[in-house]
Amino acid sequence: MVITYSSFPTTSSTIFDIGNYSTKLLNIEPKSCINSSFPSPPKPLLISTPLQGGNFPVILFLHGYLLFNYFYSQLIQHISSHGFIVVAPQLYLVEGTDTTTDIKSTAEITNWLPDGLHRYLPSHVGPNLKKLALAGHSRGGKAAFALTLGKVTNTTPPVLTYIPQSFNLDMAVMVIGSGLGEVKRDPLFPACAPKGVNHRDFYNECVRPACYVVAKDYGHVDMLDDETKGVRGKATYGLCKNGKCREPMRRFVGGIVIAFLEDYLKGNSSDLMAIKDGYVTLPVELQDMDFRM
Repeated sequence: MVITYSSFPTTSSTIFDIGNYSTKLLNIEPKSCINSSFPSPPKPLLISTPLQGGNFPVILFLHGYLLFNYFYSQLIQHISSHGFIVVAPQLYLVEGTDTTTDIKSTAEITNWLPDGLHRYLPSHVGPNLKKLALAGHSRGGKAAFALTLGKVTNTTPPVLTYIPQSFNLDMAVMVIGSGLGEVKRDPLFPACAPKGVNHRDFYNECVRPACYVVAKDYGHVDMLDDETKGVRGKATYGLCKNGKCREPMRRFVGGIVIAFLEDYLKGNSSDLMAIKDGYVTLPVELQDMDFRM
């Protein structure tokens, strides 16, 4: 069963604003599909799809540790409004530190996409699975790297090898970091993206083509929705060192992801090169940027 949560209106904009496609959020629960002829997804899915007809690239987006996929609703609708279908599974509700189950579940969802995804989209919208991207936030990013590296059965030893450019991915990679992610909010708790296991370390192991950007003065969860409710939602405001507000970081993440996907999935490098060369005004100030083309 598919439930419409909300939609974004059409507007003319840059990559850092809502795009030209109206979007719809769809919620698919596996249990509701038991008596359906449609193949049931392995996990609950939140999907943002354009409403206008066409075939669109697909992004599989993995949430961060102990977060809900709907905490990213504004971000995935932003990306979708520029002509992409974003599939955000809820990989777990309660989980330990081992990401093995996350990786296996992501592989199962990927295998479900060819036969299952199109059945839940509007009839005039099609997924172009020849143009498929995998993305993730925090723990979800680690799972994405592990899956593409073929570490499906175990994450021990860790994904990181600490050998520069050792990831043989045979695909383009973008790593986005936050300047405040490695800063402790409270002396009693560790940083949310501590040095030694954060964005910088993952980028150091990527081979070209790879892009790396770090937003200054923003934190590890500042790309989430403006308001995240419930106990876990409230925790996102208190556990990590955060910026003043979430909107600029979320717009930046959405926009630069769109620029990257436009380049490597659609062959249009103009926005990404404009960012690289400093010809565009960004919603945030950058702390670091590196491109291995």
